Amino acid sequence: MADITKCTYEDCPVKTKCYRYTADANELWQSYFMDTPGEIVDGKFTCDMYWGDNAEAVWNQLKNITDEDNN
Repeated sequence: MADITKCTYEDCPVKTKCYRYTADANELWQSYFMDTPGEIVDGKFTCDMYWGDNAEAVWNQLKNITDEDNN
């Protein structure tokens, strides 16, 4: 399960490279954005919630760091 807020924006031009879109969801418990986080500004797509290709690795590294701090 992805312990993140997932995105379901079908028309997103970067959805195949965004972890919020591609991460596996938990069928019973998963949070999703209520509104589309991305928008077109001056003809360019922008999204403050975009997580690039290596987002899962970064997320796991941060989780490991915080777990170590809590022990």
